[in-house]
Formats: sequence, structure tokens, C-alpha cells
Amino acid sequence: ITMGLFRGDGLEIRRKADMTLVTQADTSVERMLREQIEAAFPEDAILGEEEGGTHDPSGRVWIVDPIDGTANFARGVQVWATLIALQIDGEGALGVVNAPALGERYVAVRGEGATMNGGPIHVSDVAEVQDAHMLFQELDTLLAGTYSAATQALIADCWRPRGFGDFWAHMLVARGSAEAMLEPRLATWDLAAPQVLIAEAGGRCTTFEGGPLGHGRSMLATNGLVHDEVLARLAGP
Repeated sequence: ITMGLFRGDGLEIRRKADMTLVTQADTSVERMLREQIEAAFPEDAILGEEEGGTHDPSGRVWIVDPIDGTANFARGVQVWATLIALQIDGEGALGVVNAPALGERYVAVRGEGATMNGGPIHVSDVAEVQDAHMLFQELDTLLAGTYSAATQALIADCWRPRGFGDFWAHMLVARGSAEAMLEPRLATWDLAAPQVLIAEAGGRCTTFEGGPLGHGRSMLATNGLVHDEVLARLAGP
């Protein structure tokens, strides 16, 4: 569905109430995934970006983002993916990130490690911010808010700062191409799959305050080795 519409003339784009973009690819993919999950696991709950649902921490919940990076998709930029996660009793059990325009598919099962296109991936062994490749999502928000000074210092002190965002930045951390990704706010369907992949690749994810992730909260994803240093810098003097 997605590749058939990507860069196609018939793509319909509109803005949702929160001013984010949505296309018929988003809605069609989520509907297809819901139908397949409901057929295979009729007792399981489903939460999706486009059609909602309940996120009960107990039991089995499938969490779907049909297209993460819809703005990229709409503008013909190939950095977008379908995200699927399974949580069991509130814990991530499965994470899948499928990015067909990039030719990349990431899969992680709790306790079994993480893979890209079938091969194992692991976070890097870089241990200090001064040597770290650091990625920032919504940099304008970071520079305008509570973490402005800390963000400026991290940009100045790290080896290389970049503005890669969405799922791909998290996957760069998981596969060892970057050491940290900072995102000031994201939804459950944005974080559920990457969280499993990063953990299974040996990394660590928390909020900027070091707490558990959640809908509407911040997310710091790292290789684990630089995590405490970044948290300390975000906390300020």
C-alpha cells in the first residue's frame, strides 16, 4: 500500500485537528493491520494513531503507527516507516520498524536481541559525550524550552550533532551509528516499537528526567554508556 502511493500523483494529504499531516496511506495501512491482527488475535486490544483505541496496561495490546514520518512521506522523502509493537502487561514484547523506501526492516523480540534485515544489530561502545554522534528531534522546541541551555551545551560538546528525527534516529542509535537521540515529546505509537528495539540492541530509554516513558512525555534514547552523562547535563547545574 505505502510504496504504491509514495511519490504518486494520487496521494491525498490533509491536516488533522492537531495540525499534523495524514494521507490515505496512513488510514489504509492502519485498517489493514487492524484487520490482520483482529483475525489472528481476536482477544487482543489494538491502539493506533489514526483510529485510536484503549491502552490498557494489562493484557496484550498491539500498538500501530501506520506511517511514522508522514510529512516525509507526503513530500517524497524516503525516511518513513510502519511501526508495530506488542505489549504484554505493560512490557514491550515485540517491536517492528519497516522502512521499505530505505530497504530497512528492524525486528526485536524481548530476550532475543534486535536485527536489521535479518542480521543482528547492537549499540555502539562510545562512552563519552565528547565522542558521541547526537541526534535531536524538534530542535526548535528543545532550544526554546526548559532544556535550552543543556541542548546548546550538548550540541557544542558532542562529536557531531544532527537533526535526524522520527523512527530513523532511534534506529541509528540501535544499530550503533549514533549514541543518543533526544525527543521532547512523543506519543505511545511513536515510542513503543523503537523502545523494544533499542533495549534489545543493548541501549537504554528514559524521559529527560530519567523516568519511565509514556504518552506525551520526552524520550532520551542512548547506547546506555552516555545515558547518565546526558541525564546529568539535562538536569542542569
